[in-house]
Amino acid sequence: MFILASASPRRRALLRQIGARFVSITPAVDEVKDAERPRDAVICNALMKARKVAEEYPEHAVLGADTAVVLNGQSFGKPKDAAEARYMLAQLEGRQHTVLTGIAWIVDGREYTDAAETIVRFAPMTEAEIAAYVALGEPMGKAGAYAIQGRAAIYIEEMHGSFSNVVGLPLHAVATLARKAGITMEGGDESA
Repeated sequence: MFILASASPRRRALLRQIGARFVSITPAVDEVKDAERPRDAVICNALMKARKVAEEYPEHAVLGADTAVVLNGQSFGKPKDAAEARYMLAQLEGRQHTVLTGIAWIVDGREYTDAAETIVRFAPMTEAEIAAYVALGEPMGKAGAYAIQGRAAIYIEEMHGSFSNVVGLPLHAVATLARKAGITMEGGDESA
């Protein structure tokens, strides 16, 4: 069993989907933003989250993750309110962007990191469509203000890379890095 350093219900659902044995603990960290190197920023944030939990539970393997949506060097995290969600969607609509997720495992004091990248093309959206989608509340708490696994799916024209990465946790990359770290993820869900 390992610890997921995240409160994300989407990450927990993805791990349950593959039969991972884990518990979830939410770390309090101040995330870094680096517009020039967003890949480095998501890895750094994932590592900070994992380190924070590993400090309290050094006997457990810990997984941290951080996701950002990047468009022309601008990184979009979770919107703070409906106005910011509308702004983000107005920037993304009709364009291609990148979803980056940094992952970090800490096992017996050793750190293993990686990042996954997925290219997503958003269909054009009208202002009314953006407003209606934001009014649903679905964009809140999601990087880039959309949930590909939810109603936003009708606006996704094309995707290259990991679907689970866009949801919030690149399962193949997580499992590959876990094997490198000597971690077994399977065995049933014991999450809180």
